[in-house]
Amino acid sequence: MKYREQIFFFIFILSAVRLFAQDVDGPDPMPIRLKAQILNIADESPVPYVFVMNLRTHSGVTTDEMGRFTMEMLNIDSLSMSSLSFTKMTAHLPANYKEANVQTFYLRPIRYAIPEVQVSGEQKKVNMEGVPVGKKSNIDPSLRGNAFNEKPPILAAFFNPLSFIQYYTSKKEQEKRDVRKAILTEKHWETLSELYTKKLVIELTGLYDEKADELMIYINSKGLLSQMSNEYDVRSCIKEQYQLFKAEGH
Repeated sequence: MKYREQIFFFIFILSAVRLFAQDVDGPDPMPIRLKAQILNIADESPVPYVFVMNLRTHSGVTTDEMGRFTMEMLNIDSLSMSSLSFTKMTAHLPANYKEANVQTFYLRPIRYAIPEVQVSGEQKKVNMEGVPVGKKSNIDPSLRGNAFNEKPPILAAFFNPLSFIQYYTSKKEQEKRDVRKAILTEKHWETLSELYTKKLVIELTGLYDEKADELMIYINSKGLLSQMSNEYDVRSCIKEQYQLFKAEGH
């Protein structure tokens, strides 16, 4: 009798251990169809074109423009999520996930610390010997058209016809305006080259290398660069032209 009691006690202990192990391991593996959306944790905006890979099967999908995706998987699978300018993340489904729900995942943007750069140089002394000195003009500066003043109004033709005629007919005045235009153009390109970059195009569109180059050529061919004067203009132009770029089937 004592021997039979020992056997029953051993079976009881074994059953308890198995039940405890099931609780620790979590839910049983079950095939599901995951519906999810990936957001930027900084501002909760959708993150488009994120590559999501099942670490068990090594199959993957890419999110749409709103950061949404669906995937056939097991409820115990681990997912790897990676996107340009965001920290790579490994995610797991919560134990209470139901297929009727849309699961939300968050990616953390990468912040780049740009070190301070100090630039130094020497300016060569320009030899001004022999360079003619300009003569003082007797025309009222408020009416005189030159590289640093707006063109004279129509009324100037009546009140100061000399200034009006000089602005439109003088070769020197035209040369000064051309110089001013060249200076402004050069400054514009210096500013634009820092704002309008391939890195920004990739960040805003999710395109990679060759496609990003194609989009930049597409934008450049429209002569839109002269309309960009600040970061807001650049970003708006890229987003707007990217939509047209896709709509035209590029």
